[in-house]
Amino acid sequence: MDLVAACRAFVSVSGYGSFTAGAAAARIPQSVASRRIAALEERFGSRLFDRSSRTVTLTPFGRDMLPSARRLVELADAMEHDAERAKLRPFRLAVPAICAPRPLARLVAEGRQHDLHLDLHMAEPGERAELCRTLRIRAAVVAVPSAEATWQVPLGLAGQADTQTPTLFLETLRPGRSRSAARRSRVWIQPEDDVPHIRDPLTRLAQAVGLQPAQLTVATSLVDAAAATLNSADHLLCSRDQADELGLHWRPIGELRLTRGYDVTAGVRDDAHRLRTLLHARIGRCVGAPAGQQA
Repeated sequence: MDLVAACRAFVSVSGYGSFTAGAAAARIPQSVASRRIAALEERFGSRLFDRSSRTVTLTPFGRDMLPSARRLVELADAMEHDAERAKLRPFRLAVPAICAPRPLARLVAEGRQHDLHLDLHMAEPGERAELCRTLRIRAAVVAVPSAEATWQVPLGLAGQADTQTPTLFLETLRPGRSRSAARRSRVWIQPEDDVPHIRDPLTRLAQAVGLQPAQLTVATSLVDAAAATLNSADHLLCSRDQADELGLHWRPIGELRLTRGYDVTAGVRDDAHRLRTLLHARIGRCVGAPAGQQA
C-alpha cells in the first residue's frame, strides 16, 4: 500500500465529506479513493469513516488519525517541492580554459536533460584542482597523467611551415645545426600544459637534444603563445584540434609521446560518477579527445 497516497485520499474525502467530491479534488477516480481508504482502515484495524448515512462522516478513530495524515501529506508535498528545487540548483563544474564555446554549450544542454544544471567555471589546471579541493565548486575536469585519465588528448608541435615530414623531431630545433630560422625557434607551452607530467618530460628531452633553456617557454596564455607562433618560426605545443582552429600545421613529436590526460574529481563520489557516465561523450568533445574516446 502507498501510505502517502492513501492518506492523501483520506484527507481529501474528510475535507469534502464525500467520496465523489474528495476523489475529484485528489484527481483520482472514486473507486480508487475508496480502495485506498479501505486499505488504510485494514492496516490500522479500525474504520475511519461512518458510511451509514448519505454523507460521509469521520469516526472518532478517524478524527484522531486525521492530523497525522495531514502532516504526512504536507511532508510529502514539501519533499517533492524540495526535490524539484534540488534538481534546479546549479551544479558548479570547473572546466579547462581552452574549451570552445560550442561544445561547452552542448555540454550544458545535455546536462539539463539529466537534471544537471551545470554552472561552468573556466580555469587553468592548478586553479581547477584548488577550487575542487576547497569545495568552492562541486566538481572539476582536472589534468592527470595519461595512465590515470578517462580522456586522453595527444599533443604535438604546430607551426606555420607546411612541411612534408609527418613528424617533428625536437633535435632539429637545436641551435647551430643550420643557418635556417629553425635554429632560433622556440617551443611555447600554453598554461593548460604547464603541469608536471607534460612540462617535465618535454624539458628533459629539450635538454637532452641540446636546446637552449630559452627555447622552451611557458606562455601566460594560449593567445600569447599562438600569437608568438603566428609571427615567427616558433612552435606551439598543442592538440591537433587547436592547431586546426589556429590555422597551424600540426605534427607529433618524434622523440616523445605527450598526452593530455583528463578525469573528473568531485567532493561527492556519486557526482564524479554521474559526469563520467552521463556526459562522457560531451566532456570528451570539450577537451578535444579523439572521437573513439567520445563514444
